[in-house]
Formats: sequence, C-alpha cells, structure tokens
Amino acid sequence: MITVVGTGTGAPVPQGVTEGVALVVGARRHLDAVRVPEGAERVVLGPLAPALVTIGEYVGKELPVLVLASGDPGFFGIVRALAERFGPDLLDVRPGVSSVATAFARIGLPWDDAVVVSAHGRDLRTAANACRAHPKVAVLTGPGAGPAELGAALAGGDRVLVVASALGDPRRERVERVTPAEAAARDWGTAVSVVLCLDGTRALGAVRTVAGAAARPGRWALDESEFAHRDSMITKFEVRALALARLGPRLGELVWDVGAGSGSVAVECARLGAAVVAVERTPDGVQRIHANARAHGVDVRVVHGSAPAALEGLADPDAVFVGGGGRELPAIVTACARRARRTVVVAMAALDRVPATREALTAAGFTCDGVLLQSSRLAPLPGEVTRLAATNPVFLLWGVRTPAPTEGVDQ
Repeated sequence: MITVVGTGTGAPVPQGVTEGVALVVGARRHLDAVRVPEGAERVVLGPLAPALVTIGEYVGKELPVLVLASGDPGFFGIVRALAERFGPDLLDVRPGVSSVATAFARIGLPWDDAVVVSAHGRDLRTAANACRAHPKVAVLTGPGAGPAELGAALAGGDRVLVVASALGDPRRERVERVTPAEAAARDWGTAVSVVLCLDGTRALGAVRTVAGAAARPGRWALDESEFAHRDSMITKFEVRALALARLGPRLGELVWDVGAGSGSVAVECARLGAAVVAVERTPDGVQRIHANARAHGVDVRVVHGSAPAALEGLADPDAVFVGGGGRELPAIVTACARRARRTVVVAMAALDRVPATREALTAAGFTCDGVLLQSSRLAPLPGEVTRLAATNPVFLLWGVRTPAPTEGVDQ
C-alpha cells in the first residue's frame, strides 16, 4: 500500500502516519518534519522518475510506502503519477488544503468560479492566455514560470497579481498584490506557492452551479442583430460559423481579429474561452468593439491602429482572423502568417485578392484551402409568403500550418 499524505499549507504531518513504513518519499522539508522509523529508507524528491522506480521496488516486495506532499496531492499533484504507475486501488490518499484554496482564503474571495492552470513544467503561454481571457485565475508556478515571467507576459494589461509565498509558514508567509509590471521587475525566489490573477472589477463574479471556467456557450455564429455595427458592416453569421470552425478558439489560446470592425468574430472567440486581441483602425469601430465585448460579458483587448504595423509588440497568436485590409491585405496576411502558430482565416469579398492571399499563406508554410460562401435567407413578404433574399458572396480562405517533422523520437 502507498499512503499519500498532503501536509497542508504548513500543517504538520499527522502523528503515527510513519509507523511501520519501509520507505518515505517527499521533499526535504517534508522529510525533515517527520520522524522516520529506524531502518526505513528516505528518498528526497527531485526528478520523479527515479523515485517512482524506488517506490516500485518496495511495492513489488509488498512493503508499505509513505509519500509526503504539499496541500492536496490529488490536485495537480503526485497522485496522478502514482495512480498511472501503480493503479488507484493501491493508494491511500489523505489530502491537505491546496495552495489555491488557501491563497483565496487569505484574500477573502470564493474560488468556485476560478480557472486553475498549472505552469509547472508546462508552457507559460497557456496560463498567460487564461489570465487574459478570464477574470479570476490561479496559476501554479514553477522554475522559469513564476510571478516575474507571468507579469512580463501580462504587461500592459489591467490585471492584478496576488503572489502567495510560503503559505502556512507563520514566519515566512507573504501575500502581496502587485501589478504585472511590478511582478516582472522582482526576483521572487523559490517560496512562491501560487499566483492569483484577478480583474478587480469582477473578482466576486456571479453565483455558480458548475465550478471552474464558465461553460461553453450553447450558441455561436450569433445573429448580426446581437452586435452593434455600422451599415451592416459585420461578418455575417454564415461566414462567422465556418470561420469559427476553422479558427478553433479555446481556453489557453490567443486569437487575433485583424480589421475587426464590429468585433463580432473577436467576441465569439472570447465566448468560446480564448484570449482575444482585436485590431481596428477606426475610432468608432474601437468603441463598438468595446461595447460589444461588454454586452456579451467577455474580455477583448482592443488595439487602435492599422495592420500590419499595429501587430508589432503583440504576443504571438495561435489563430488569426483577417476580416479587412483592402490593398494591404497580402501584406497583412503575410505578417499574420509569419507569427500564427496554428491557423490563419481570411474573409474577403473581392475575387481579385484571392490569388495573392493564397500565395501569402502558402509562402509562409501553410496548407491553404477555401470556399466561396453564398447564402439566401428566408425573407417574409406580404400575404404570409416567403422569398429568398441573397446575401453578398464571400470568399473564405484558411491556412493551416504544416507540423514540422519530428526527429529523434522513439516510436
């Protein structure tokens, strides 16, 4: 049997838990806090793989093992690795209080509506994009992905970072509120437990039934009437439906909406969980995008400027939608394709611009495809009859980045 004990945030190891064990595994601070039985082996956790091998040797001999961890070891903790290696039936898990729960308790906020993301040994982009898209996020940090790196990624935004260090230690615990810029300018050491990223105006949020990130919307490709727009200058819902399917916006990713106009594509991507930057050159368009984002309760960062120059300084996107551009369209698509990690989708009304757009996508290493969308909507006539009203045809092209060949990977 493998007993896994979460010591809580500073809570002591329960008395008697070490009795009779043959192997004790944990961080040095956990091992120093317990009295290991005479003759029992101690393994200080560093790289996980060697520790799992040692645990396996004791399990094979049916000798009892104790694993000490911080907080709740089933919450982004060692329980997953142990269950995958030895099976859940062999585990006796005794959780403590997670660092996330403790950090929110320290600042007096509920966390049932928080998005929790781990940056420990993972790409920090996912955590940063979750912070851009959601008003309440807890980030579990790690080497190279701490408060300074997160703050640098979020510089210029309106978020507040709460950095919780050494939670539960009465002498060393610190909970500090800083701006992203302040976080980026400091050396935080190794005692950081968790970083909370908050939109101060929406920190409480609404009463929830399901914890975590908000549920994906039941509808998308919303009717044009659900957005403020000028003279029907908006991506029609039929086009938007296919564009969203090709963009594939999701939590942890960043989408650009270039030539955003009313921001309908930007808002829909944000409703589906992505972080979104909308680039728009007209002042009235910028105002409409802000208004539409507020009306639908999502975060959209709006950049006032003309592409491609306005794209400089933005974080690289996973996906890009280009809905405007005029004669500059090939240059805009080229600039977007150079930086998009996954896909670029372009909507245009002019047939003449299709070849140059295709060339820009393929030259950047994308596989290109597209369709001409023509639809006719039901329109009522007097006398309770209906006709078909044709919408303007639109070309939709999309480029998908071809994955680089993988070398040196065992099959």
